[in-house]
Amino acid sequence: MAMDYGLPPRAEENRATVRTRLAESAAGGGTRETFTVEWRGKPEHLEVIDMQVGDLYYNPATHRIRAQSGHDPEKSAVLEADPWSTDSQRYLGRLLQVIPADPAKTDPEFDELAASLKEFGQTEPGLITHEGILVNGNTRRAALLELHGPTHPMRVAVLPPSCDWQDIAAIELSLQLRKEHRRDYSYINRLLAVEELVDQGTPLAAIATTFRTTTARVRQDQWVLSIIRQLVKRSEISGERLSLVAFEEQAEKFRELQRAYDKQYSVNPERADLLVENRLAAMLMGFAKTDVRFIDDRFRDAYLSKTLPSGAAVAPAAGQEGLAIPGLGRAVQGPSPAVAAARALTDAVLHARAITQASSSAPPETVTTAQAEFKRMRKAMDEAITDAGRDARITKRKQAAPTRLADASRSIEQCVTDLVLSRAQRSLDEDAFDDAVVELRKRLEKLAIEARRTVEEPGDGLSWLLEATGKAR
Repeated sequence: MAMDYGLPPRAEENRATVRTRLAESAAGGGTRETFTVEWRGKPEHLEVIDMQVGDLYYNPATHRIRAQSGHDPEKSAVLEADPWSTDSQRYLGRLLQVIPADPAKTDPEFDELAASLKEFGQTEPGLITHEGILVNGNTRRAALLELHGPTHPMRVAVLPPSCDWQDIAAIELSLQLRKEHRRDYSYINRLLAVEELVDQGTPLAAIATTFRTTTARVRQDQWVLSIIRQLVKRSEISGERLSLVAFEEQAEKFRELQRAYDKQYSVNPERADLLVENRLAAMLMGFAKTDVRFIDDRFRDAYLSKTLPSGAAVAPAAGQEGLAIPGLGRAVQGPSPAVAAARALTDAVLHARAITQASSSAPPETVTTAQAEFKRMRKAMDEAITDAGRDARITKRKQAAPTRLADASRSIEQCVTDLVLSRAQRSLDEDAFDDAVVELRKRLEKLAIEARRTVEEPGDGLSWLLEATGKAR
């Protein structure tokens, strides 16, 4: 079930105003503006009226700013305690204006929306309940308040009186996912919206249809959000922790991480955990996805261990005790030393970022130490990724010639099939085929010459090629 946020202070006054405006619209005659939404599984044509923007309320359940609402812990606590208070509504209004990944900065898209409203006015109505809660148009209300103040009229369609919080969540989601909608949910807010639907018991197939995606992608979103929540919890140190917003710009990296984990897990679950921890550390340090791709389950042993600074926070663990199972008096085997060491590095990065993020409240010397430690670990990671990338390019060059020959073999195999088909249909262009064979012979001769110069001890394959082309020593 969707969370019930209760009713705003002016709920009764807004109900009366809405009833009056709807009655005036019905009695006025002429063409009346309507707005169509999906209401409980069917299209519903809603009447559009004018309401003063100051009488309307931001929707505290909106998915658009779910992740950002925890950006300021104090204001977030006030918002949770009373979402309809002046301070809470002002906080929601500010969050609607900021960059999802950096709530300290105003989003250029909000500035564009405000400029459009100033020049062209409101082109599409918002959507409210009879109590004045905005189901759609929250950002437009924020812009109109900035531009014109609380008495400015805003065109809004009105939902049926029986609308509840379950309806509000479903309608907002359906409107947000319309293709023509101006501004998408941020990555983390999309993950939270998926989680909410799962918690409500919505089948994954239905969620996939709602988001116009696949069931596999929904499962991927669930996996990613669970990892992010774990990282937030692991980042806690001295009362500080990272917020969900810290992972807002990591969408592609997390998707690639999930695919790499899935592939490795089918082979070796423990190595899959190691791969995840190795990559998470690099992602948290801000490395590009093209760099993160060089990191696999062997990365720490092969590269990072050579560049990583010594220190208890990131040193490989000597061993792991069993993990106790509460109530049973038993223990299970904990993570292997390799996984524990990788987790220690990830945790060290998380803690450094959490302290740095809280630079205004943490002691200056603690922040300075965290920044220096983060810089030291990032330098080590950068050197290790450089080494891994160099080796990957060397390996790719080593594999290039054999791979191209394998591709050529498949083409020749297909040519054999084409010959069989052309013989049955008597459709072969024999002159063109002969010319192609002559060209192939020339290429094979050049290949034989270069292979003889490159390979010191020819194997069976190269020996045959040299003899077939007359290039044997």
